[in-house]
Amino acid sequence: MDPKNIRNVAIIAHVDHGKTTLVDAMLWQSGLFRDNQAVHERVMDSMDLEREKGITIMAKNTAVSFGDIKINIVDTPGHADFGGEVERTLTMVDGVILLVDSSEGPLPQTRFVLQKALAGQLPIIAVINKIDRPDRRPEEVLDELYSLFIDLDAEEDQLDFPVLYTNAKAGQAFTSLEAALAGEGGESLEPLFKAIVEHIPAPTGSLDESARFLVTNLDWSDYVGRLVIGPLRHGRLRSGQEVAVMKDGEVFKKGQIKVLYTYQGLSRVETQEVFAGDIVAMAGLEDAFIGDTIADPENPVALPTVVVDEPTLSMEFSVNSSPLAGKEGKLLTSRQIKDRLDKEALYNVSIRVEPTPGQSDSYRVSARGELQLAVLVETMRREGFELTLGPPRIIVSEIDGQKHEPLELAVIDVPEEFIGVVTEKLSARRGQVNKLANHGSGRVRLEIKMPTRGLIGYRSQFMTDTRGTGLLNTLVIGTTPFLGPIKGRPNGSLVSDRSGAAVTYALYHLEPRGIIFASPGDPVYPGLIVGENSRGEDLWVNPCKEKKLTNVRASGSDEALRLTPPRRFSLEEAIEYIREDEMLEVTPKSIRLRKKPVEKNK
Repeated sequence: MDPKNIRNVAIIAHVDHGKTTLVDAMLWQSGLFRDNQAVHERVMDSMDLEREKGITIMAKNTAVSFGDIKINIVDTPGHADFGGEVERTLTMVDGVILLVDSSEGPLPQTRFVLQKALAGQLPIIAVINKIDRPDRRPEEVLDELYSLFIDLDAEEDQLDFPVLYTNAKAGQAFTSLEAALAGEGGESLEPLFKAIVEHIPAPTGSLDESARFLVTNLDWSDYVGRLVIGPLRHGRLRSGQEVAVMKDGEVFKKGQIKVLYTYQGLSRVETQEVFAGDIVAMAGLEDAFIGDTIADPENPVALPTVVVDEPTLSMEFSVNSSPLAGKEGKLLTSRQIKDRLDKEALYNVSIRVEPTPGQSDSYRVSARGELQLAVLVETMRREGFELTLGPPRIIVSEIDGQKHEPLELAVIDVPEEFIGVVTEKLSARRGQVNKLANHGSGRVRLEIKMPTRGLIGYRSQFMTDTRGTGLLNTLVIGTTPFLGPIKGRPNGSLVSDRSGAAVTYALYHLEPRGIIFASPGDPVYPGLIVGENSRGEDLWVNPCKEKKLTNVRASGSDEALRLTPPRRFSLEEAIEYIREDEMLEVTPKSIRLRKKPVEKNK
C-alpha cells in the first residue's frame, strides 16, 4: 500500500471521557461487523481486568478503511498510572485525536497526554465528546482547552486545530456547535473520518530507503509464539527475510522474519510483504524488545528509542512467609516470582524491577502509582501466585545534594459543602491550593499541589469525607524539596495473638474496640490484623476465644449473637491502608493484612 493512503492516529484523553466507546462506533461504521453479529461493548477492552474495572489498561491497535484510506487507530489508557502506555503509543502515530468530556473539561491526564503530543510535534484534532449530557458546557470547555494549549507553550500553528463535537455512544459527529446542539446532520462519524484524512499527515517514510522498524509493543500468538509490533518507518520487509535487531544503536543479533501481519479491524491478517508507513506485527525475533530497531543487516540504521517518565512509587514483592503459605496458590518460590516480574518489565516500559538490598527473596518493583501496582498484583494472583507485599514508598531523588520527592497535581471535584473538610485534610498532608473554580452547578473544582506521599492512603478517607460524591484525579508534575513528616493513619490495629479460626463469640466482644475485618471461621495466626483499633496503638487480641460452657442454663442466655458485617478490602484499598510496619499477604483467594513480625512481642 502507498504510504499516502495510510493514516496512523492515537485517541488520547482522561479516563472515562469515551475513547474506547468512540473506537467502538468507528469500527461499527466502517462496516467491520455484521448487523446481527454479537459484539461486546467497548470491544477494544479485551482483558478481564479492563472489563471489570471499566478502564483501558493496555494500549491496543486496530485498523479501519475509509474509502481508499487505511486508518490505523490506537486506543490508549486514560488513567495517569498507565502513562507509559501512552508515551510508547505516541511513537507509533503521526497525529492524535484529543477527546474531552463536554462537562468535565480538561483533567490531569488530558494535560499529560497533550503535553507529550505537543512535544512530539504531532498534529491534533480536538473532539468534545458526550455533547448530549444535560450538564454540558462545550463553549467553556473549548476555552479551557485553548488555555491549556497556551499554558503548555503550544506553538502558533499547533493552536490552529480543528474542533469536532461527538456523541460517541450514538455514533454521531458534528463540525459545529450549533449543529451539535440542534442534532442536525449528525447521522454518522463521517465528519471525524474526513478530519483524520485531511488533518493527520500520511507517514513520511520512503519505500526506497533501507528498512527501519521500531518495536513499540509485544504480544503472544499460540500459533507462532512471540510477536513484535510497531510502525515500519522506512523501506519494506518480506516474510522469510533476514534482519538485524539493534539495541542502543548497535547490532545485537541477526534473525529471520517467520510471519508478517498487518491489521484489519480487530484481526491480524497474514501477508508476504509490508511497506513503509504501516503498523505491522512480525514473528520470529525472540530477542527484540520494546525500544529496539529492526533494520536491514546490510545497512543497519537505528531509530530513536522509546523514552518514558520515571516511576514515582515502589513496593517490595517477596515470598509468602505466613503460616498459611501454599494452601491457595501454586506459584510460590522466589524464582517463579522473579521470572514473572522480569517478564513484566520487558512488556511494560514504565515498570522497574530490582533486588531488594540485603534480602535474597525480595524484589523492589517501581511504577507510576498504586493502581498500576495493584493491576500487576491482581494479574499475578489470578495466575496462581502467592505474594507478600510491603507498603508503597515514594522514590526519593537527590538534586544538588538535597532530597526531592515526587509532586502531584490533584484535581478535585466536590459538592460545595465538602470544600472545608477536603482542604483541611489535604493541608495536613502538605497540600497547597493552587486554583478554585465554581461553575455555578453546585460543585466546585479544586487544584491542589501536594507530595505523592500525602496522597497514599487518602483516597478512602476522601470518599468517606465526601460521602462518595467526590472525584479525585492526580498527575505527577515534577519533584519538590522534601516537605517533612506527614501524619499517617491515626488508628492502630487489632492483631491476633494465636493461631486458629475466628469465632463469633470472640468477634462480637471485639466489636466495641473498633472495626472488624474477619468473619467467623476465617483462619487466623499470630500477627494477622483482624480489625482496626479505635485508638492509635495496636492491640493484641484473641479472636478464637469461645464461650465457656457450664451446666447452668437461664432463659435467653444462649441467644444468637449478631455481628456487624466485616469490612472487606479491595486490593487497591489494602495497598493504601497498610502502614510502615505492616504487610499484605496476597493469594488467589484471599487478601490478608498482617504485621511484619509474625510472633507476638518479637
